[in-house]
Amino acid sequence: MDLIRHLDCFVAVAEESHFGRAAARLGMAQPPLSQRIKRLEAELGVRLFERTSRQVTITKAGVLLLDDARDLLARSEALRATARRIRDGESGLLRAALPPDIAGESVAAILADFERHCPGVELELRELSTARQLDAFAARELDVGLIHHPCDVTGLGLGPVLHREMGVLLARDAPAAELDEVPLAALAGHGLVLFPRADAPALHDEVLTTCARGGYTPSALRHGQGASFIRGLILSAGAVAFSPKDTRPADDATDVVWRPLAGAPLTLRHTVAWPEGRGDAAVAAFADAAARALRSAAPAAAEAPPPPMHLRPDAEYWP
Repeated sequence: MDLIRHLDCFVAVAEESHFGRAAARLGMAQPPLSQRIKRLEAELGVRLFERTSRQVTITKAGVLLLDDARDLLARSEALRATARRIRDGESGLLRAALPPDIAGESVAAILADFERHCPGVELELRELSTARQLDAFAARELDVGLIHHPCDVTGLGLGPVLHREMGVLLARDAPAAELDEVPLAALAGHGLVLFPRADAPALHDEVLTTCARGGYTPSALRHGQGASFIRGLILSAGAVAFSPKDTRPADDATDVVWRPLAGAPLTLRHTVAWPEGRGDAAVAAFADAAARALRSAAPAAAEAPPPPMHLRPDAEYWP
């Protein structure tokens, strides 16, 4: 049974209080309308109208169901209207995600850029780690996101890889803060504040491997992402943290300073990703907006999309 069509008949009869007028309003003959009302009553298990040869009166059950029927019809029409706009490329909903380390200015730039190019599309933007984005892609709960490499990108379409320079955050009075560029080995003796491994396992291991190769083995490993929390650990626990250049604090505004790493051994590699087959105009607009925002914040050449990557066992680090 077409429930929506039958509810449309129910509402028409209720509002007209006459089968003939309701049939004319719906553009159909009266006998099929009467049959639809009977089928709806049988489906719902209640009588909707009392019928006599002279009049049609809605029952108490019909009155109680009428508002819900009207609401369902309105929602059905809204759904159809949205589908038409999506089909015509005019409107829709795009579920997107950015990782927590994106600068606020970049988030604002992405939102403004996307609105300019897709004014009719509602953007539902969330803050999600790479691991949570991959889970959301698998569950069909996300349309597009900005992820960190390396990770498993099987089944995803990819934009170009974008680089963000990584430096080190350290207390202003730390000896290494006097250097214009800080070798990794100069961080010996400091603990390290790093994002939780579960957020991006391969990237987490890659950072620690690079540190070890550069002569830095953290005296302690602490996990955190919030700027205030990280700052507290740097000031109270003698720790350091790696941070993209575009999120660094102003040198004259805080007791924590950012310094570039000598030889640029660490870099964040991002790409916009989406499920294969979902790369429509709205996804492309989001990918372009993210690329423009990141290039403006931390200019760098883009690479071609990477081939699919498969994670090694947890005990191994990426080379």
